[in-house]
Amino acid sequence: MRFSNHTFWLVGFRPFFTLACLAGMILPVAWALVFGSTIEAPTAAFTSVQWHAHEMFFGFGWAVLGGFLLTSTKNWVNIRGYHGPALMLLAAAWIIERLGMAFGGSWPKILFLLTNNLFLGSIVAMLLWTLIRHRNTDSYRDNAFFLVMLPGFLIAKYLMLEGGEFPAGYSMAMALFRLAFLVMLERTLTGFMKAAFQAEILRHRGLDMAIKLLGLTLILEFALPRPLTAAISLLLATLLAIRFVYWKPQLAFKRLDIGIMYIGYLCIVAQLLVEALGHVMSFVWVGSVSVHLFSFGAMGLVIPGMIIRISKGHTGRKVVFDGGDKLVLVIMVIALVARVVVPQFAPAAYLGWIHLSATCWAAAFGILAVRYVPILMQARIDGREH
Repeated sequence: MRFSNHTFWLVGFRPFFTLACLAGMILPVAWALVFGSTIEAPTAAFTSVQWHAHEMFFGFGWAVLGGFLLTSTKNWVNIRGYHGPALMLLAAAWIIERLGMAFGGSWPKILFLLTNNLFLGSIVAMLLWTLIRHRNTDSYRDNAFFLVMLPGFLIAKYLMLEGGEFPAGYSMAMALFRLAFLVMLERTLTGFMKAAFQAEILRHRGLDMAIKLLGLTLILEFALPRPLTAAISLLLATLLAIRFVYWKPQLAFKRLDIGIMYIGYLCIVAQLLVEALGHVMSFVWVGSVSVHLFSFGAMGLVIPGMIIRISKGHTGRKVVFDGGDKLVLVIMVIALVARVVVPQFAPAAYLGWIHLSATCWAAAFGILAVRYVPILMQARIDGREH
């Protein structure tokens, strides 16, 4: 059997969730060591902070988002989806980009630009082609948001590294990921709550659309007047909080695997409130609270559960969170508390909290890798091909 026909390359979540686990293990620890001056930052035209933000959003974040979208888009439009050599090339491009970010400081400029944009440019083009070409069979009308989001990531990436507008770039990247999470949580929690508790949660077309449109507007936060940005962030946080009340959290928190997603949802609300507050008054937080509320709260809590669910469900296994799965979620909650909450009360040990939170990421994603990479490399147990 040719290597490109191996089970590992049948569906996008298999290689990219594997890469996401590796990135989750390595990148936070690498940053903690750079931040503490234990190791030197990559030699490049950009700063160590730019490297860290870029790698967490476009390395770790896009390994997850890429795996999710390559898998879900084919189901949304009912096609076979990308597999085999196409996935191999995308995975190779992702790895080459990581090498370029770490060691490409001395590379010729044109080579660095090529390796740094090959993965994202290719996967965005492939996903757009899928959604546009098969729009008549698309199950979701609001996938139009992805037609805006996906090219937006290319702009955010450029601003972060090459455009000389790093704050604008990371603000845009975070807003794009936030909108992707809002779309995903809206769809998945509806099904999860119905399956787990036979409960219907509020789905109001006007409210849902207002939330997504406000989220879309905040992609341009860097270009808007600060009072307007504050007002939009506050309004979005308010609408999300109202919807949260009607999404029956009293039921959701009875199960860790669903409750963790509700905590991630609340972290998005908290992040928006912090943003709104920061635009209208001076308030000193210890350590970039806004971005880490999102990266540790929304991404850090929701993504491990997503990897577990999809890895089990799409390989024919029953989606039940066992003790090992729950341990991963608990570790990631500890990481959130250590990185965002505790430093506000014990700032003198800030470096220690960074190391602790990074260690939690390494442990959690290490456990995921040990448990799920072997599953991702095996055929489905229900006899289906993919």
